[in-house]
Amino acid sequence: MSYLSDIEIAQQTEMEPITKVAAKLGIEEDDLELYGKYKAKVSFGLWEKIKNNKDGKLILVTAITPTPAGEGKTTTSVGLAQAFAKLGKKVTLALREPSLGPVFGIKGGAAGGGYSQVVPMEDINVHFTGDFHAITSAHNLLAAMLDNSIQQGNPLGIDPRRIVFRRVLDMNDRALRNIVIGLGGKANGVPRESGFDITVASEVMAILCLSSGIEDLKERLGRIIVAYTFDGRAVTAKELEAQGAMAMLLKDAIKPNLVQTLEHVPAFIHGGPFANIAHGCNSITATRYGLKLADYFITEAGFAADLGAEKFLDIKCRVAGLKPSAVVIVATIRALKMHGGVKKEDLAKKDLKALEAGIPNLEKHVENILSFGLPVVVAINAFPTDTEEELRFIQEKCAGLGVPVVESDIWAKGGAGGTALAEKVIEACEKPNSFHFLYETELSPKEKIEKIAKDIYGADGVVYTDKAEKDLKEIHDLGKDGLLVCMAKTQASISDDPNKKGRPTNYKLTVREVRLSAGAGFIIPITGSIMTMPGLPKRPAACNIDVDENGRVSGLF
Repeated sequence: MSYLSDIEIAQQTEMEPITKVAAKLGIEEDDLELYGKYKAKVSFGLWEKIKNNKDGKLILVTAITPTPAGEGKTTTSVGLAQAFAKLGKKVTLALREPSLGPVFGIKGGAAGGGYSQVVPMEDINVHFTGDFHAITSAHNLLAAMLDNSIQQGNPLGIDPRRIVFRRVLDMNDRALRNIVIGLGGKANGVPRESGFDITVASEVMAILCLSSGIEDLKERLGRIIVAYTFDGRAVTAKELEAQGAMAMLLKDAIKPNLVQTLEHVPAFIHGGPFANIAHGCNSITATRYGLKLADYFITEAGFAADLGAEKFLDIKCRVAGLKPSAVVIVATIRALKMHGGVKKEDLAKKDLKALEAGIPNLEKHVENILSFGLPVVVAINAFPTDTEEELRFIQEKCAGLGVPVVESDIWAKGGAGGTALAEKVIEACEKPNSFHFLYETELSPKEKIEKIAKDIYGADGVVYTDKAEKDLKEIHDLGKDGLLVCMAKTQASISDDPNKKGRPTNYKLTVREVRLSAGAGFIIPITGSIMTMPGLPKRPAACNIDVDENGRVSGLF
């Protein structure tokens, strides 16, 4: 049987004008800033009209540890919203904006799949409304002003050997990880080592997603630490007088984007930090709009529950004052068998032994979310090769944890394939909820890191390199011990070793360095071999992408 690709399904869909989609949430055309017929930004003026509305139920979608077999977290998020609409509920959705790096690399975009997508998917995955370009420009403006200050007599006394603010680019380009700049003589700047991170790892991205408005944005941007002086004093963006111009570049990017699903459910797509190297959640602004405009608000956190969900709960919920009503953990039988040691080419075969070996991964993620005091529903994203025996095995295992398991078929059937899941999630939203954070801000950085490592990752402890110890001392000397923790860790394992599948035990987490994001309000312990600038695979996805003379895109998925 041949199936349509995601992009073919999306291109066959007749979209509704975004004004009509917005009207389902009570948003008038005057409160939209249109980007063509099917995309819009929501104006800040709308907030004054809705800020006193009662908040809807907040539903977080997360997943098991990713595998090449696929889990479908974004697809489930979109399909679940469509299922709520099928049940007659007033619902909206919020996702992150895709990064060009993965789109042209190996992972692909982030617009969902099959009959559970957000559209226009080509636009969403490539350029969209220009938010990422604005973030890249604002970040690199600060980098340019920093180097210019040194070139123009260095009035702040910046030590060129102690510059900690790198440049960014929204592309996977390993050649730019470590570079030398300022070559070519005196007129071209001061030679020094530097490098690039991917835009989604930028502190400016994190700040945009955590800011409540323009004034908060400017204040946070001003707190970014870019370098240290010869006598060890931290230099901020505010001292370079950069925060105003940076905020000006971001004045439109900070407004949430509104699009639609294939079934015309309103969807916010805004912000895009990765969950393995950043905090992995859409913007607080989009979340607040969604909660005020609908009775049920669905959002996702990047990668698995050990990464995106932990950061959503400990960072975003704390900063924004949010309280989730329920959490959905997405898994596939195929992926669980892969965690049990089955090769990708053998996943279609029934293998209860492999499923039993792999299911501890799901159990650990369920236990982690339950430890936050939140109701959990496990969603099994259906594949044709799934068997009743395998599904029943998972249901029995999760029953021991007091968690319901529902199979959904939202890839093939859209919202209609997820109504049973939606009904279970509605039930979960009414269950007792004792949500609490994993750690208190009063703990030392090491105590917070070790709390996450032991309780969430299952590590026996944490090992710090000399560089990490030095970084933590500098953070302490700056009086920043009270900041939150945003772990940078491989997404391929609950541990810091991507080769350890399932539920790793008997290991220690290694922190090799700790970066400070004072504007965002957290520190970033970098663990294992995680990179903040990814590289391209042997055959990038870009090799398959094309556009014809009529502007029709192919090969995107």
